Amino acid sequence: MRTVIFGATGPTGRHLTAQALAAGHQVTAVTRRPGSIQPRAGLTVITADVANPDAVERAVAGGDAVLSSLGVPLSPKPITVYSLGNANIVAAMHRHGVKRLVTVSSSVMDPMWRPTGAFFFNNIMDPLVNRRLGRTAHEDMRRMEALVRDSDLDWTLARPSGLFDHPTVTRYHVEDNVADGLFTARADLAASMVAQLTDDRFIRRAMAVITTEVRPSIAGLIWREAVAKKK
Repeated sequence: MRTVIFGATGPTGRHLTAQALAAGHQVTAVTRRPGSIQPRAGLTVITADVANPDAVERAVAGGDAVLSSLGVPLSPKPITVYSLGNANIVAAMHRHGVKRLVTVSSSVMDPMWRPTGAFFFNNIMDPLVNRRLGRTAHEDMRRMEALVRDSDLDWTLARPSGLFDHPTVTRYHVEDNVADGLFTARADLAASMVAQLTDDRFIRRAMAVITTEVRPSIAGLIWREAVAKKK
């Protein structure tokens, strides 16, 4: 399958690219930093900014499916990359007749997401980090989810919980809309998305993805994701 990956050089996008190639897909990696992707068989690299609709259209042309792992660090400043980027992707897919879209959102989008046994997170970190520091990002994710749902594409919204790095894929767990878990390894998120290229279970549905076999420390996760990435 000819698979177009947006955000291919990001933390999740690197896993997506490697796993899609390993699964035998022909991959078009879309990035603003082409030098960070090593050439290999089955891989085409396109330089494009998702804010540029013409560049996005050129990237999507000839594809069979699109995986998007667009994302930015949490910030109190206005954020539009999720909604604007996915709006351009959806428009390009319509123009070129590409139907399958899997795009990253967040477990925060479901108001029922309250991981069991996570008192500190649910009562302190979630209000401070997700509802305050991450407010603008999550507002834009809601706009993105709405426009994707309104399209006539075969879409899937991939909803991870707190993302962290782990080198290998684990026996991750997926559920409709929301899952009872606090963390998601990026390798597992990527694996769940690549799996959707040949699986119709979550077409036109949200897919929550959680990792249960390994977990990071909350303090370390907050530092890496909300603080260190700003530097």
